[in-house]
Amino acid sequence: MFTHILVPTDGSSLSQHAARRAVSLAGEIGARITAFHAIPELRAPFYDENIRLENDMWDECARLARQEANEYLGFVQRLCFVEGVGFDAIAEMSDVPYEAIIKAAEQCGCDLIFMASHGRRGLSALILGSETYKVLTHSKIPVLVCR
Repeated sequence: MFTHILVPTDGSSLSQHAARRAVSLAGEIGARITAFHAIPELRAPFYDENIRLENDMWDECARLARQEANEYLGFVQRLCFVEGVGFDAIAEMSDVPYEAIIKAAEQCGCDLIFMASHGRRGLSALILGSETYKVLTHSKIPVLVCR
């Protein structure tokens, strides 16, 4: 059976629901959880010689992104504490979340990725794709999708 579950989270209600289910499963089978959040990389959307972005602004954006990541991961940590499930957390900068999820699972020795399906449908699914779908199609580690 599974002993180490990676739980990616973006803080959404769907990922919180998946985290609850993952922690419940981990408690039942004696597995531990590693929660993961991909922090978007900070980039200027454009450059104009008349606009100068101050370092303080970049530092503040990075601080807020890290704070947000800690809140998302803290949610999973509290669930694990209540259930008595072993816990670890990773937050990494990445603009390609599915790759970061798979990399984290491999590096941590996880034997299951447990994640939410964000359920895009129609044209938005075709254009935007789905991180869950990308993890499913690229991961060699089993993936459990929670709806």
